[in-house]
Amino acid sequence: MRFRTTLEQWVTLREIDRAGSIQAAALSLNKSHTTVIYGIRKLEQQLGIELLEVKGRKAVLTLGGRDLLRRANTMLDQVKELELLSGQLSAGMEQEITVAMDHLCDPSLLYDAMSRFITNNSATSVQVIETSLSKTEEVVKQEVADIAIITLPITNYPAEAFSVTTMLPVVSKSHPLATSVKVSLSELANVTQIVIRDLGESALRKTKQDVGWLKGQQRITVDNFDHAFKAVESGVGFCRLPRHIIESRNQGQLVVLNVTLSDQYQVPLHLTLPKGVQTGPAALAMYEALRQLRKA
Repeated sequence: MRFRTTLEQWVTLREIDRAGSIQAAALSLNKSHTTVIYGIRKLEQQLGIELLEVKGRKAVLTLGGRDLLRRANTMLDQVKELELLSGQLSAGMEQEITVAMDHLCDPSLLYDAMSRFITNNSATSVQVIETSLSKTEEVVKQEVADIAIITLPITNYPAEAFSVTTMLPVVSKSHPLATSVKVSLSELANVTQIVIRDLGESALRKTKQDVGWLKGQQRITVDNFDHAFKAVESGVGFCRLPRHIIESRNQGQLVVLNVTLSDQYQVPLHLTLPKGVQTGPAALAMYEALRQLRKA
């Protein structure tokens, strides 16, 4: 199929509309005044419609010209994206990268960085994997991810400080401990504790990884903090939740406990590149976007 018009003609029309006159458009396009006029007149002949009218010293699009340009703008933007995409692909940009994020990380940090990344990297899709405990270590050692947000550094893998997550003990406002000014660890031991399951493969081999105080006589084990929040909210028991989850979701239904010698603890988060020197340019760009947002 052959087209009667060219992209250059539509670019010229758009520039006249933007600049407000043929002379200004000619300067912007680095063309002569005569060339610009000829190009538009040729476009009008090909389409069989008047596109411009002169009002004073300004060249103004007709109603028909404005309607056509509005539709052409979508096409021109798509062509620009195609050229950007082809440039990224020719530079060796990966078509897809994988980011593993430990469940203790505030996801807003990841997506703030991702919004910057995708602005300049339209050729690359991103997969996000949420990990916990031994699974976090597994995705690094097995090189499942291009970038990993982990807790403690993993042996033989370089890591950079990224953020810190504060863990707070909470119960529902209807729980008997909710009104206590101070709670002892012995009191907590008699309360149902909600804990997060180790999702790593090692957990299937009965060598699960545990972290923190786990002396509750009865435990409810769930897959993630979303379930844990709902369990606490329902009055099932107490759980230590990340501060960012509590602050974003608690509307008065949860109460933070003041526990003797254990009111809070902090978990450091780090960035690492599991594939090391084999990390591709898109993954490195995403890594740099994360580094710029890191909170020490």
